[in-house]
Amino acid sequence: MHYKTVVFIFIVILPSFNNGLLQRCYVCRSRGELGSCKDTFVFKANDTGITSAPCASGWCGKMLETENAQKEDYDIATQRHCLQRGPSDNEERCAYTQYNHQRVFMCFCKGDLCNKGNHLDFSVILIVLGVFIHFINFNHI
Repeated sequence: MHYKTVVFIFIVILPSFNNGLLQRCYVCRSRGELGSCKDTFVFKANDTGITSAPCASGWCGKMLETENAQKEDYDIATQRHCLQRGPSDNEERCAYTQYNHQRVFMCFCKGDLCNKGNHLDFSVILIVLGVFIHFINFNHI
């Protein structure tokens, strides 16, 4: 087997197996502007109150709740968690819904650590980059 093919397999194929082996979700809750769970969300190893936990369903969630109609910063709570089961239509989405007799904005996503926000997943970037490099290298053999 050509070494370029082996490199291609390690860069492109193996990261996709991660989605089938272990699904994790970020788990945290914070209130107000100073909380580490709020958007824009960036996980740092030294953050307190943020963990990445195994998730059997593979579905993660993010919920924004507010007690004030004007959505003052100190009233907004952000929670990230694992869902016991995904939506019945198996579709990822964000929408307003009722939760514990309160109107909240909730997002559902499926995939490893997908509830970080609206950023492009690093594994997708690796796959695209790997395919691009693979085809460029094979054309220059």
